[in-house]
Amino acid sequence: MGISRISRYISRRYIGLLKYIIAIGCFYVVYGLFFSPGISRGNEARALGRGDRIHVDGDVPHVNPASADTVDPFLKYRGKRKINWEDVEAYKADQARVGPGEQGKPVQLPKDPMVEKEALALYKANGYNAYISDMIPLNRSIKDIRHPQCKNMEYNSELPSVSVIFPFHEEHNSTLLRSVYSIINRSPKQLLKEIILVDDFSEKPFLKKPLEDLLKRNHLDDLVKVVRTKAREGLIRARLLGAEKATGDVLIFLDAHSEANYNWLPPLLDPIVEDYRTVVCPFVDVIDCETYEIRPQDEGARGSFDWSFNYKRLPLTRKDRENPTKPFPSPVMAGGYFAISTKWFWELGGYDEGLDIWGGEQYELSFKVWQCHGRMVDAPCSRVGHIYRCKYSPFKSANKGDFISRNYKRVAEVWMDDYKHHLYKHRHGVGNADPGDLTKQLAVRERLKCKSFDWFMKEVAFDQDKYYPAVEPKPSASGELRNKGTNLCVDTEFKQANQRFGLRKCISDDPDGGGEQNLRITRWHDIRPEGRAVCFDASTSDDKAPVVLFDCHSMKGNQLFKYRIESQMIYHPISNQCLSVEPDGSGYVFMQQCDPDSPTQKWTWQIALALKIFYKFLEKKVIIHSMKGNQLFKYRIESQMIYHPISNQCLSVEPDGSGYVFMQQCDPESPTQKWTWQVLDKKLLEERQNAEPNEED
Repeated sequence: MGISRISRYISRRYIGLLKYIIAIGCFYVVYGLFFSPGISRGNEARALGRGDRIHVDGDVPHVNPASADTVDPFLKYRGKRKINWEDVEAYKADQARVGPGEQGKPVQLPKDPMVEKEALALYKANGYNAYISDMIPLNRSIKDIRHPQCKNMEYNSELPSVSVIFPFHEEHNSTLLRSVYSIINRSPKQLLKEIILVDDFSEKPFLKKPLEDLLKRNHLDDLVKVVRTKAREGLIRARLLGAEKATGDVLIFLDAHSEANYNWLPPLLDPIVEDYRTVVCPFVDVIDCETYEIRPQDEGARGSFDWSFNYKRLPLTRKDRENPTKPFPSPVMAGGYFAISTKWFWELGGYDEGLDIWGGEQYELSFKVWQCHGRMVDAPCSRVGHIYRCKYSPFKSANKGDFISRNYKRVAEVWMDDYKHHLYKHRHGVGNADPGDLTKQLAVRERLKCKSFDWFMKEVAFDQDKYYPAVEPKPSASGELRNKGTNLCVDTEFKQANQRFGLRKCISDDPDGGGEQNLRITRWHDIRPEGRAVCFDASTSDDKAPVVLFDCHSMKGNQLFKYRIESQMIYHPISNQCLSVEPDGSGYVFMQQCDPDSPTQKWTWQIALALKIFYKFLEKKVIIHSMKGNQLFKYRIESQMIYHPISNQCLSVEPDGSGYVFMQQCDPESPTQKWTWQVLDKKLLEERQNAEPNEED
């Protein structure tokens, strides 16, 4: 029956009512399909604008208001069921393998002079034991060093495709190929779209046509692509070239001397699916440069930096420690290992093209990820081994001058606001460097409406100043460190990491002599040359164990030295030895069994402050735990009393001075509760007692 025929039986009033109902229904359909989701996103963005601290909940997405209307490339993957991606059969097959390097076990060189000679040549050419690499199968099995709970983790059943990018320059052939095979063998085939090898103008013959021929013979040329630079571009631009050639939804950058662990890929992709502006870093483990043994570095820490732009690490919060398989926020990436959605990488402008060779790129990308409304997490269940080069630096000079200072200046000028002056103060040469044209980078910051560096320091790197303060506390002692037995001073002679040092005539005795003798004991109880971030480091307890300079890590251990005021000895707790020298002052300083009667183990500082005398008293009587509580005492300058907050009492003695010191109800009129110090830095004491360090767990 036609509409015209029905209308003859229905009054005009009912026709109008029907039209009204249909119009209302259409409105709600259109509203539900198009407008309601937009309002939800807007509410989410407004909620995120409340200033909630990022470290409170690492799951909170961070939407960029400037581009909230852009299409999310991973929306189609959300809401899918979760599955376990473990390749159980491949794991079982690996466990049955035996041979050199299998299961990630160490390999030793044969005791043969000819082998040792050839191995040394390869070592010098690569910075790692390439002879050992050639002894190990390219597809070797490894040890599963993940947390046991990782095997039970489930991730989205549908995940985006990836392009794995390996930049390399003069890499050894078997090490490069083992990196490639580890990705192929331990990645789900449906996720691995391509592997891109970016040759940064290598000269080794194998890395030319023979490499491409090998890939073709093994039917890998469709999956593994080789692209080459036309001149030496450096690590940063090589990565950019790889990203430009990539076709995957997600870019994964790795170094070309790596080995992926089991099921490494889904944990990297799952957080990106939930928020495409998330950057995810795997745990980076150690492939020993001598033996190729694979071992865990540790169970995680948050990336950071000191104010000389040395990469440093911050401890995990209590919440992160309680969830050993859950990704946790990290302020700064280590640099060479991370996954990022292709869309987000290019929205951020990729790497700064003005950065030369290497250096500063991890800070530049980390800062702009966070400040431009993204986030960065470490994924504990994704682990990749890395060879840290040792002993030899195999590469030729890039002939680019002080490119690192220029790189740091570019990062600081674009992203660090007024905090840049701390870097300029601590890192000599950066402040005066010419950063070049910054127009494009500043435009990225403006376009994405990025946040301030002050926001980054307070909300993301919230405990940075506790471990790596921009303004160093006064040293406990500083100046020349003079040995009483020889009357000579320690001179580090501006040496670098892993180098030993000895004694020379003190500059105060010979002002024209020169050298590097201005040392200091920091609040971390390490000893370092003034203005540099290398510390005394002793790694063995052998007799006359060497003391070398090593990058300061502020984590005590090998770098913890304690100066004993009464004995004038420098004690090294981890080896239970003391700093010493030869009686004639020749050779290097070393560690030796402590001997209070030995003049070569006696040391005096040119400038010695009050070295925490009360702490020294406690140190002899009880175990030091540095956790306050029973060991927290506050000196009241006005009343001259020593107050113990946990007991609400004050330090006291018997009127005749007999017996032991004890705690007693505070009495401002009692002379036995009045104490004075031989040396007192009033300003420093007030600063430390009034300041309450961030006790964020």
